[in-house]
Amino acid sequence: MRLHPFFAVALLVPLSTSTELLRAVLAGDTAVRATRVALDAHDPARSRVGGLVYLGGVRLSSRDPAFGGFSAMRVEGERFTLLSDSGNVVRFRMGGDWQPRDIGFADLAEGPGIGGSKLDRDSESLAVDPAGGKAWVGFEQSNTIFRYDAGLARAERWSAPKAMRDWSVNGGPEAMVRLRSGRFIAISETTRASHGNGRQAVQFDGDPTERPDRGFEFTYIPPAGFNPSDLTELPDGRLLVLNRRFAVPALFTAKLVLIDPRAIRPGAAVAGREIAHLAAPLLHDNFEAVAAVREGKDTILWIASDDNQQFWQRSLLLKFRLEL
Repeated sequence: MRLHPFFAVALLVPLSTSTELLRAVLAGDTAVRATRVALDAHDPARSRVGGLVYLGGVRLSSRDPAFGGFSAMRVEGERFTLLSDSGNVVRFRMGGDWQPRDIGFADLAEGPGIGGSKLDRDSESLAVDPAGGKAWVGFEQSNTIFRYDAGLARAERWSAPKAMRDWSVNGGPEAMVRLRSGRFIAISETTRASHGNGRQAVQFDGDPTERPDRGFEFTYIPPAGFNPSDLTELPDGRLLVLNRRFAVPALFTAKLVLIDPRAIRPGAAVAGREIAHLAAPLLHDNFEAVAAVREGKDTILWIASDDNQQFWQRSLLLKFRLEL
């Protein structure tokens, strides 16, 4: 559906928050600092974890008060777009020296509510059409999907799909992908299905903001104790799901699962094959974003973490080669 009058009015309300005021104080300081990190701090030479080979990674930081909380991302060559769960967008270029350049900060100026808080703009997932660059963002709290222009500057359409209507307020479309076929898949983070540990999921036949009723529901079964946090399509058509877990004393750990897309059918219960487990002594944090790209003949996975803007967590950006 097109923008509802409520959203149209809300979009006209200026954001006046402490974050904006602090940004004004820090105007001009748009630096993003990158500090290299080893996969295993006790064994810096270690590079293998399951079916992945670690190619390097960094801890990102900035004085910008809204920096962090990254829940989704897009990678195109050396261009990175990180989207936070409060509607903040960070863009930069980064090559083999692991130093961010051409850094830009922005906000999703349009979307659910009036913005300026996680309750309004709880943007958890990002899907992109590589041909034209249009982007779709999945929002928790409202369980809506918004379509944006290529610059994420203007919302074109939005919908509240019936299949997502009863998804948990804080466990909505955490994982979403646009397939090369033009179909979309969205998976709830915590909304249980009838299949034991399964999560409710939906495949849309096309753009979910235009025909949200076209498609079917199925069940995704994550590894026991884990919740899906992001989803991407590999160059060979397989799907990769990033799953994370919070538990004491390990805190955040993650598992990556491969899915054969042919298993996704109406009413199916789909479980994938675990290929890697990120837990101590390896790097582990609140991993919420994954993107797959091709470099030559290699399939490359980028994984990013949501630091929840907490001092004891980190904004990590890690690079792996898939060897499966």
